[in-house]
Amino acid sequence: MFDKWKNRIIGSEILGINERNMDYVYQLNPKKYFTLADDKVKCKELLHANNIACAKTYGVVRRIGDISRMWSNLNHYKKIAIKPANGSGGGGILILKKNAEGYWVSGGEIWSEQKIFTHMARIIMGMYSFGSSDHVLVEQCIEPHPFFAEIYAAGVPDFRIILIKDEPVMSMLRVPTDKSGGKANLHQGGLGIGIDMEKGTLLDAFDGHTYYTHHPDNGNSIAGKEIPMWNTLVALSIATSKCFPLDYLGIDIVIDAELGPLIMEINVRPGLGIQLANKSGLKLLLKAKLN
Repeated sequence: MFDKWKNRIIGSEILGINERNMDYVYQLNPKKYFTLADDKVKCKELLHANNIACAKTYGVVRRIGDISRMWSNLNHYKKIAIKPANGSGGGGILILKKNAEGYWVSGGEIWSEQKIFTHMARIIMGMYSFGSSDHVLVEQCIEPHPFFAEIYAAGVPDFRIILIKDEPVMSMLRVPTDKSGGKANLHQGGLGIGIDMEKGTLLDAFDGHTYYTHHPDNGNSIAGKEIPMWNTLVALSIATSKCFPLDYLGIDIVIDAELGPLIMEINVRPGLGIQLANKSGLKLLLKAKLN
């Protein structure tokens, strides 16, 4: 089914990476503002300044010598997310939660303070940001809305919405699989699920090779499921887009069990796999919005 669909529309509807970069990323986004999306700390500062719903920032660590001092201000939390400010593809993200005995745990493994400090040091040294020095973002840990457990219980699924000049044009839901190890990133084995944006319902899921109407690991239904708070999600993406001096971007949104939709990241070069998830090309949709 995948090859039949791809061959039918390729060249007429599919947006390729070179065309995306030349006609949209660099044409519509001043390069001096790329850092507002690429640097998670700067991105969060702009989101907070504009009262955009997002995970709270607990702390930022810029130097290895500051790790211990910053940790003393964080250790009272029960759960936290540690991220590289300039990482990509989910690399370096560490989700920590305290167990009943008060030990930090991630993926069923106990993490000592020394191990946590070492992970932060590696982030600062650029291990997850292509060798460039980086800094650590520590923020509120998301508890996924129960809706996602109806599809797959582990990890934190998120929505990607692509906008041009503050108008949403295409979206998908990224869901973890057993292969992806709880992460929703497509290149790590997660599913990309197309979305009917008018109805706010899920379409088929795509794993890079095959389309599914049910999750391939557990058989839970996907196609046709109604997305909770869909109109709020779309409105939040538009409000967020208006805060950034970027006219072509991808916005990642999660739904927290208590706080509702929250912005997670801004992408100045959103991936093109969303077209495969939706069985639809971006090219004509984007051109229509510019005309």
